[in-house]
Amino acid sequence: MRSEKPVKRRALALFTLILVSVLVASMLSGCGGKKEETPTSGGAGQSDTAASGTEKAEPKEGETAGTSAEGKTEPEVKEVILATTTSTMDTGLLDVLIPEFEKETGYVVKPIGVGTGQALEMGKRGEADVLLVHAPAAEKEMVESGYAINRKLVMHNDFIIVGPPGDPAGTKGKSASDALKAIAEKQALFVSRGDDSGTHKKEKDLWKAASIQPSGKWYQETGLGMGQTLNVASEKSGYTLTDRGTYLALKKNLSLEVLVEGDPRLLNIYHVMQVNPEKWPKVNAKGAEAFVDFMVSEKTQKIISEFGMAEYGSPLFFPDAGKSEEDLGA
Repeated sequence: MRSEKPVKRRALALFTLILVSVLVASMLSGCGGKKEETPTSGGAGQSDTAASGTEKAEPKEGETAGTSAEGKTEPEVKEVILATTTSTMDTGLLDVLIPEFEKETGYVVKPIGVGTGQALEMGKRGEADVLLVHAPAAEKEMVESGYAINRKLVMHNDFIIVGPPGDPAGTKGKSASDALKAIAEKQALFVSRGDDSGTHKKEKDLWKAASIQPSGKWYQETGLGMGQTLNVASEKSGYTLTDRGTYLALKKNLSLEVLVEGDPRLLNIYHVMQVNPEKWPKVNAKGAEAFVDFMVSEKTQKIISEFGMAEYGSPLFFPDAGKSEEDLGA
């Protein structure tokens, strides 16, 4: 019978070899150290966006960076400073037009309602991007001096002379010159804006045409906008020169009647123009150009033609894009 000892020894040796191999493999694994993983913001399999809890805005179909959902390019400089006559604000016209412009273009308009003279001065100092004004002679001078460019005819209405219902100076139905002569002769109270606005410039022209230099207690200057000047004239039962649009917009609160109208000298013409970026490089030239284009667009001209119809039965302004001043009889 063969001895069992050699077989047992071989089995023991094999078992010992396997045990040693396992121990060595374990030791080698420990010496290599555990490789540290660099944590991601959201842990394994989680993106930075998910980890932050904020969803990253993905462009919609047809949209690219820098464009709106409607596919329009967003302007680099959004704010457009508009210096304008008070009549475009007092009538509410800009309350209708500005939201339309902002919606179409992405620009944001900051309107500053002052007299036309002040608006033009703001342009000369580079404190506005675009101007909407109504003093043609002063506007032309500004363009010729290089302070403004891209001047375009937008619309017109007319000036009127209003006064107390009793009409103490007897001006009703007269021409503008004859009416002013009657007021001066009677020394009836005349309330002037006195602010170098487009209306004030027109008034001075009318006094000059009548060969009168107004002065004295009967002639008072407010230094205020059109709406406020109308209120003063109403409270004091005086006469004043106003654009028809502002008068109609405030008529229900005034004790004033239209006494003089229809004189060719009373035409009131509005232009829009850019401040020249060559004079003032920091103005928003693109925004200003966009506003000029908007004001003379077919859509905007239609809005102007209908503005005031529902409330007053007549538009407060008449659209004139594409016409010349000569076409209007100026």
